Parts: sequence; structure tokens; C-alpha cells
Amino acid sequence: MATKIKKVILYIALILLCVICLIPFYMMMVNATRSSKQILAGFSMIPGTSIAANYKFLSSYVNLLQGMWNSVKVAVPATLLNAYFSALTAYALAIYKFKGRNVIFYVIVIFMMIPGQLSLIGFYNLCSKLKLIDSYIPLIIPAIAAPGTVFFLRQYVMSVLSPSLLEAARIDGAGELRIFHRIVLPIMGPGIATMAIGGFIGNWNSYLIPMILLNTPSKFTLPVQVASLNAVQDISNNRGAAYLALAISVIPVIVVFCFCSRWIISSITAGGVKE
Repeated sequence: MATKIKKVILYIALILLCVICLIPFYMMMVNATRSSKQILAGFSMIPGTSIAANYKFLSSYVNLLQGMWNSVKVAVPATLLNAYFSALTAYALAIYKFKGRNVIFYVIVIFMMIPGQLSLIGFYNLCSKLKLIDSYIPLIIPAIAAPGTVFFLRQYVMSVLSPSLLEAARIDGAGELRIFHRIVLPIMGPGIATMAIGGFIGNWNSYLIPMILLNTPSKFTLPVQVASLNAVQDISNNRGAAYLALAISVIPVIVVFCFCSRWIISSITAGGVKE
């Protein structure tokens, strides 16, 4: 009886925490449907009827669909390259025995502690000399080098991959790349999906580097477009349009999370099975 009461209390607490976490998101969606006058009037949980007017007002200043497409062109390739090459690097560091392996791993850990903003000026100068300013290439290619993703996937593959499985594949005549693509990648799927969600969110919400490197308004990613609304004087008189822009920018992140969440769930269930 006492155990059931504890479970009930725990579930109630978790539900309350979930509701508290969802309230800001829900209020953003509600305010996206309200006019500026209604928002300034006070707090309300009831959606308004001004979403069409807000979208029309917003479209008169920025092309949100173009901004979303620009963000997709940056976030999707960067996430895929990040996931694949990080998995390849993590697999090599975890499985193969070679001199300097630990040194490389320690260097990766050190780079995890260095803020990317410290190299911003040098990165800009490099892109300028390579004539990559106002291009998506410097927003995509550097995503391949992701120390945090490599660190996580290395620890993950060491915990889930059995060396005997690889030896069996080698005895059957499988090459190293075939082993990686046909055996290792599916096993690493939950860990890759977990890091891909974080990588996609980071690439989608990236603001500082795109703002510095992109000069053509038609190439602006969605976060840069949303931030540029602050320079519009009329936007302060229509807060609903600003909330609508934020709400639209969140939609792709929710879609990616829903798509990859099954991999995270399978990772949790796989970790709970005792062999």
C-alpha cells in the first residue's frame, strides 16, 4: 500500500513538472494568435483570433518560408555529416588499438572545454581568405568536427558493442567499412539519434556565425530573420507577430524530436535489458 502511494505521489509530481515545463511553450503558441493589444492587456490561456493578421504583418517584413528553407539547407547536411563522421571517429577510438589513441581522446576532451566564440575572429578571417563569406559552406563543413558528439558516442559504443561480434564478422570475410556500416551503425543508432537531435537543434538555432558570415537577406537563416525583426520599429506594436515567428521556428525542432524519439526510447529499453 505504501509503495502504491509513493508511486501515485511520484506520478503527480512528474505530471506537475511536465505541466510547468509546457506552460511557457503553450503561452508562446497562445500569444501567437493574439493581437498586441490583447497581449498587453494581461495573461490569458485562451487563444485569440489574430493569427492571420499576425502572419500577414510578419510576411510584410520577412519571408519566413525562405528563412526556414535556408535553415533546412544548413541544419540537415550539418547534422548528417556531424552524426556520420562523429560515429566513425568514435568507433575508431573505441575499438582500434593504436599509438596515440589516448592522446587524441584527451585532445578531444580539451577542445570540448574551449568556447567556439574564442576562434570566431580567426574563423572569419579564414572564410574571408577562402572567399566563403555569404556562403553556407562554412556553416556546414565545420560541423563535421564535433568533439562533444565524438566523446559521447565513444563512451556509448564502448558500452554496447561486443568485440566478439566484430571478430565474427571479420572471420566471415567482411571488410572494416562493411562492418561499420552493416553492424556498428545500427547498434549505435540510439546514441547517434540522441546526439543528432541536439546537433540539429544547435544548427537550427545557430545565430552568431550565420549573422556574421551571411550578408544577403535572401540567404538569411530563420534565427537571423527573427532577430532582424528587432530592428523593425513597427514590430514593437505587434508583439503577436514576434511570438508567431518564434512559434514557427520551433515547429521543425518538434518534428525532428518526434522522428528521433523512438530511437531514444529504444536506447533506454535496451539499457534496461540484462543479458
